[in-house]
Amino acid sequence: MAFQIIYLEEFGKAFVPVRVIPYLREYLLKAGITRTPYRFFGGLFYLSAIITGIIYLVYIYPFLSGYNSIVLLLASFLSWAAIQMFLAATFILSVYFYIDIRIFNRTRKMEELLPEFLQVVSSNLKGGMSFENSMWAAIKPQFSVLANEMAEVSKKVMTGYEIQIALRELADKYDSPTLQRTVDLVANEVEAGGNIADLLDRIVDNLRNTKELKADMSASAVTYVIFISVIVIVISPLLFALSFHLLIIILNFLTKLSAASSGLQTLPFKIGRTPVEPGQFKVFSIAAINIISLFSSIIVSIVEKGNLKSGLKYIPLYIGGSTFFYFVFMGILGSVFKTLA
Repeated sequence: MAFQIIYLEEFGKAFVPVRVIPYLREYLLKAGITRTPYRFFGGLFYLSAIITGIIYLVYIYPFLSGYNSIVLLLASFLSWAAIQMFLAATFILSVYFYIDIRIFNRTRKMEELLPEFLQVVSSNLKGGMSFENSMWAAIKPQFSVLANEMAEVSKKVMTGYEIQIALRELADKYDSPTLQRTVDLVANEVEAGGNIADLLDRIVDNLRNTKELKADMSASAVTYVIFISVIVIVISPLLFALSFHLLIIILNFLTKLSAASSGLQTLPFKIGRTPVEPGQFKVFSIAAINIISLFSSIIVSIVEKGNLKSGLKYIPLYIGGSTFFYFVFMGILGSVFKTLA
């Protein structure tokens, strides 16, 4: 019997439930991914299996090798399954997070391009075109993501869809209050047979005014952003580095004091071993700086942009900057306090 070679794409399809495939495809289309990456899913499974095997051989099997065969077999099965499921869940959440951010960026891009697109549509309407032809003529490469979505709307209209239904399907596809309100206004005006060109001009003015207000609000928050950035990237690493070297000085002082008073019985207190080690405090400092940087970048994102996803770029900047300055201050303060240690 010949063994069938299971390729990555076929293996990836095997792990995607049939009922989930339509929803998965719809979700990927929101991110601009037209083809379901089954090959990538299969590769992630093999990668998780390889990492699980390495972890098992290096850490788990040496620990279990001293037990009998039944315990070894059962523990190996449970540990392998637990690690594999944990890695699979981690990969799935990472892919979901990436796609969600990509959908968010596409939505924001569409909102930014919407006023210019509607302005072109309004100009076409004033030139005597019908609404459907005005939308089709407004589709230009400069509108990128929005042009692709409007092209899909136009294709639906050409195949018999009503323009209102096609537009509402586009609005329902993305989580965008701006797009939803705009589509509702346009669809209602089309159904009522009103002057769509005047409505589009008013919508464009409103969208531009809203964009200017958001820019003014973002500019007014610059002071808070600068203050938080300085505290997190510079001041916090400096204080942790200073605390580390003060801890070393105190420990050296206590060691010398303990050695000097070892032969004396007149001290009213006993000098014991401190529970805090410099190495442990250094690990704690780095972990604390990273956690502070993470949540500070989230706060800055919300203050400046009004949402979390727009400020994800701040996370590596804050974590990398604060960690870099921590080691810089560690070196500088190490030279300063070297004579006191």
